[in-house]
Amino acid sequence: MMKKTSIGFGLFLLVIVIAFSGTFYTLEEGEQAVIVQFGRPVGQPVTEAGLHVKLPLIQDVRRFDRRLLVWDGDPNQIPTKGREFIWIDTTARWRIADATTFLESVASEAGARSRLDDIIDSVVRDQVSQSELVELVRSASWEVPKGEALAEVIPEAQAQLALEITRGREEITRNILTEAQKIMPQYGIELVDVRIRRLDYIESVRERVYSRMISERKRIAAEFRSEGEGQSAEILGTMEKELSQIRSNAYRQVQEIRGKADAKAARVYGDAYNGDPEFYAFSRTLEAYKEAQNENAVMILTTDSDYYRFLKESGISRK
Repeated sequence: MMKKTSIGFGLFLLVIVIAFSGTFYTLEEGEQAVIVQFGRPVGQPVTEAGLHVKLPLIQDVRRFDRRLLVWDGDPNQIPTKGREFIWIDTTARWRIADATTFLESVASEAGARSRLDDIIDSVVRDQVSQSELVELVRSASWEVPKGEALAEVIPEAQAQLALEITRGREEITRNILTEAQKIMPQYGIELVDVRIRRLDYIESVRERVYSRMISERKRIAAEFRSEGEGQSAEILGTMEKELSQIRSNAYRQVQEIRGKADAKAARVYGDAYNGDPEFYAFSRTLEAYKEAQNENAVMILTTDSDYYRFLKESGISRK
């Protein structure tokens, strides 16, 4: 009997513990909860952090995040109004505004992201297909650069820059956000912001754009190279002209100096030879003999020649 009483008391205590353990629950900061009874939500969502009470066994707690959540869409290939195919990559920030509606419509964050994929991608496709590419790239308040920056732009691009933008990228993103926000309340979602994270040409168009950019850069480089070669030829021509003038002036100065030197030497020689005509005749005779010397010839002189005459006279004068 005592054993049965102990077992019954133990079972009673176990029931009490289970009941109390299923009665209380806590919420962390940044969390909200919906009480579900027999699979259906009851009451208002609980949004305050702390200890809360529910009916044990028959009620359950579904917890959701109250903070901003991130949605990143897959890049999509979308044609613009001008039929340029581009890749659009978008991102968004959202939160669970009505936890009860959220639970009944999408059940979880994974279901919500699936709905966001469909809604935001559809709205982005509509807005992009109604807009020109320049409107997606530029801001309505952006001003066309002037001066040297504009001079290097190709004529086709200058025509694009001159286009007047009625609505820019900011307005397009605002329209995307506004159109998507209209659909979100039925899912208990508040869409806070949508942004175009990346915009790019598709691969085939990008290759053509790169080729055009390369050819344009080559054209500009050829212009600079041609201007450089023209300036180089002009500088070389000026240098050759100045060098010719310097050489001509130097040659003229050399000839003038040489002429003056020759005149001075002739005057010195004349004064020296006039001082002793006999020595001059002797010196000239020696020079004539030297110039007329030939290795294969033999010169025979008699004692009556002028050469011996000068030697004889020279010997007499020394005596």
